[in-house]
Amino acid sequence: MEHKAKSIRPFIGSKDFELSRNFYRDLGFEEIVLFPNMSYFKTDAIGFYLQDGYVKDWIENTMVFMEVDDVARFWNELLALDLTTKYKTVKLVPIKNYDWGRECFVHDPSGILWHFGEFYK
Repeated sequence: MEHKAKSIRPFIGSKDFELSRNFYRDLGFEEIVLFPNMSYFKTDAIGFYLQDGYVKDWIENTMVFMEVDDVARFWNELLALDLTTKYKTVKLVPIKNYDWGRECFVHDPSGILWHFGEFYK
């Protein structure tokens, strides 16, 4: 089978839809409202769907990896946003180095774990 994919767009949920919408806009994503209970968030050619839906087991087991060009720059920009002050349940985990590359982590307001990583060349 030959894939000629143009994008992949995961669906993620939210415990508090309005809070999560604000969080992702603050994180630099552009929001396109599709329905009152679903938005598409994008940056450049990639994106994801945020839904007004919460299933504890689903949310607590959701992880998203986003490759960035420079994880150190990205980390410094994350810190400058002061997200943990604005969003009480948001957690940031500093850069970790692995044999494949480096990544930092963000737990969104609902508990979804985002990996922001850079692969070694």
